Amino acid sequence: MSDSPIAAMFDRISPSYDRLNHLLSYNIDKVWRRKTAKIVACYSPKTILDLATGTADLAIQLAKRNPQAHIIGTDISEKMLEIGQAKIAKEKLENQIELRLGDATALPFEDNSFDTVTVAFGVRNFENMKQGLSEIHRVLKPNGQAFILEFSMPEKFPIKQVYRLYFKHILPKIGKWVSKDASAYTYLPESVERFPKPLEFLRLLSSAGLTESTIRHFGHSIATLYSVTKSK
Repeated sequence: MSDSPIAAMFDRISPSYDRLNHLLSYNIDKVWRRKTAKIVACYSPKTILDLATGTADLAIQLAKRNPQAHIIGTDISEKMLEIGQAKIAKEKLENQIELRLGDATALPFEDNSFDTVTVAFGVRNFENMKQGLSEIHRVLKPNGQAFILEFSMPEKFPIKQVYRLYFKHILPKIGKWVSKDASAYTYLPESVERFPKPLEFLRLLSSAGLTESTIRHFGHSIATLYSVTKSK
């Protein structure tokens, strides 16, 4: 795990990660996670796997909305998980949320283990996206749901132009200033630009056996929630 450059990058920026995320998104990322947790709650899952859980923001929201569920959060960054564990303890959710170090492309779980799999702003960081999606399919129970929240590039004028200006020129400067890590906040906009467009990503999901898809756009299409079901 320590050999992963992505894990090393997130370990480096972990002390400022939450503060920067909320600052750079004007706290809208919190709203998107709450909306995702509310949608997941409609299915009343008893077991949830939160991949790329980071500092456990989505896992905590899922626990609050789904008190019946046992939640396992995994991430490749040990430092991020340490911060997440402290937040879970503060919320007194240790009996409901369990954090584990783990790679989304090689999950340490048996087939058909979870009712629901979630990923918030992490699937684009999978070192092998197709393998990661295949693993989501493998660990989901038959007819289980996956919910993937990810940044997307708006296409409408003038949101597209303003967003690109902010993402490519302003965000990296603020990120470098606060985190003292220029590469991490250059990587972020580059990774979003490389991420497949919604219809292309739906095709990747379908190829992995994740179908019956629904797309919800948040914040003028700045973020997109993909809801899919494991085909039998």
